Amino acid sequence: MEESGEPKGRPVFLLHGTPGCRLGPRPRPIVLYQSGVRLIAFDRPGYGESDRKSGRTVADAAADVAAIADALGLRRFAVLGRSGGGPHALACAALLPGRVTKAAALVPLAPHGADGLDWFAGMTASNVAEFSAARRSVSVVAGRLGPAAERIREDPGSHLAGLLDELTDADRKIIGDVGIRRLLVSNFAEGLRSSAAGWVDDVIALVTPWGFDPGTISRPTLVWHGAEDRFSPAGHAAWLGERIPGARLILHPGGSHFSALDVLPRLLPWLVESRRNGSA
Repeated sequence: MEESGEPKGRPVFLLHGTPGCRLGPRPRPIVLYQSGVRLIAFDRPGYGESDRKSGRTVADAAADVAAIADALGLRRFAVLGRSGGGPHALACAALLPGRVTKAAALVPLAPHGADGLDWFAGMTASNVAEFSAARRSVSVVAGRLGPAAERIREDPGSHLAGLLDELTDADRKIIGDVGIRRLLVSNFAEGLRSSAAGWVDDVIALVTPWGFDPGTISRPTLVWHGAEDRFSPAGHAAWLGERIPGARLILHPGGSHFSALDVLPRLLPWLVESRRNGSA
């Protein structure tokens, strides 16, 4: 687990992307302090310092967050998930309605097989191959991601380099920032330092039944997506925005997948607004 920001601030759980870990990109400490946010991140099972939990579902993230909150003495908290972490944040909102104050999902995926959604439409070839492998079997996707994780361990910068041909101009500009690139590289290196287990289990969880229905979410929820995203196409966010009761959907023209890193700090004030302002 990794905490940053204001120790006595309003707690926000940050659920990292796929692949990733507790060290993933986050707002600068000064931004967290100014927003009054106590940011809490953790490794999903199989990543970084966390033991593997084979067969985990997206819904299992809710129990993990609840256990960490209990250990920290936190009764209520907001949740924020980016990319592969988006569905896990939504799981918390759906399954912990008495504890989650607000939820935000940035560039998330929708459930595989979602009614009325062409799930693979507009998705990069690498992600199509990855998720297609996960639909076949654990061994097939492990055979694909295991060597990829080994390459990342040998050269942590190789993952970003391998994505260059699939990046939009907006994405290239964002990861061209030395600080962001350094955070992403350390994020991948730490998340996969022991094995590809977390990555494999994340991908499988995302294309198998999630264990909850986004339509049951009753907490204030914001879904943000870059309209030009090729890794998790914007149609996924549109589907979620239509299904989650009262959700606020923002489709940013010209934005792409890594644009979520820019917008994340700007969402913090909304996430921690007090009840007096009608937030929760």
